[in-house]
Amino acid sequence: MLDKIFRWLLTVIGLVLGYALTGLFIKLEFFHQLINFNQNMVSLIAAYIICTLIFGIIFYIISPFIIKIVWNITGFFEGTLQKIPTNDIILSVAGLIIGLIVANLFISSVSRFLSITNSTVLSVIGSIISLIINIIFATLGVNIAIKKKDDLYNIFTFLKKFGKEKKNKTDIKTFSCQPKILDTSVIIDGRILDILKTGFVEGPIVIPSFVLEELRHIADSSDSLKRTRGRRGLDILNLIQKELEINVEICEKNFENIQEVDSKLLKLAQVLGGKVITNDFNLNKVAEFQGVSVLNINELANAVKPVVIPGEDMHIQIIKDGKESGQGVAYLDDGTMIVVEGGKKYVGDIVDVTVTSVLQTAAGRMIFAKIKNSQDKAV
Repeated sequence: MLDKIFRWLLTVIGLVLGYALTGLFIKLEFFHQLINFNQNMVSLIAAYIICTLIFGIIFYIISPFIIKIVWNITGFFEGTLQKIPTNDIILSVAGLIIGLIVANLFISSVSRFLSITNSTVLSVIGSIISLIINIIFATLGVNIAIKKKDDLYNIFTFLKKFGKEKKNKTDIKTFSCQPKILDTSVIIDGRILDILKTGFVEGPIVIPSFVLEELRHIADSSDSLKRTRGRRGLDILNLIQKELEINVEICEKNFENIQEVDSKLLKLAQVLGGKVITNDFNLNKVAEFQGVSVLNINELANAVKPVVIPGEDMHIQIIKDGKESGQGVAYLDDGTMIVVEGGKKYVGDIVDVTVTSVLQTAAGRMIFAKIKNSQDKAV
């Protein structure tokens, strides 16, 4: 349908062009000598009709080729633009506009100088210089905007975050309803369900669509261990939606120009002004660097564990050898690992140990101990 419309439009353009060119040809001295139009009005009308029809027919015949070329050109530009992220296109246009504004501010002063001279040659030179300056500054604007896009994004993020922080200072209710975004690892872990049941976490729980997609891929994995973990994560999500009264929302927003799920999570947290709930140590560090708030459930678990101090006695069972020579390893009920110096020969036995030191990290707590009173294993 569009091809037919364009074909007839081109035909009309051909007719108009033929009529206009006929008027120009008639003014030429050669045609006046060939035909005396002033005395032969019929010849004049016939010339207009014939030339107009000829150009109309020519444009009607060649219009399919013109339309095909136009579609090919537009298809090329459309395909090229599809590969460029939308943010980059917006920044390029903004840089182009700013570059042209700066160029025209500079050109205005040159134009004032050239207008004083009243010289035709200088006016032509001035027009050429103006065109060159516009091209240079427009190109500079686009290049600078693209090359500095990360810095510009950071500035916009900072201003957005600053505005939200300022708003939160005056509106406590908005801060208390800050959304919590679930990471894939924390869903598979399962402890988030028990934490939400306690009511310590407020605000709507946001589950991104790309996290659901990742869980589905894990649940469909050929590896039995991954498949079990993925299905466990989906079961946890179903329990969160069915058993809890807290508001749970599925966020369909996706970031096509970002590949990694962790990066998408941090970007979504910046857009929504929320916090990411995770137990991924590396994601925690990256979020801290980007200024995104994170709730790490491993840190929460470590915070509520019983406090153990050096010199305290414990009654434990050593279950396996340690990495270093002579070491034994035991575990508390909450999963805390205890490394016992000289405990290798007591593997399988229940012994009394004395705590020597405690190592606390974001990934967990590790207790170092030694056999109390240097007791010997009975032979």
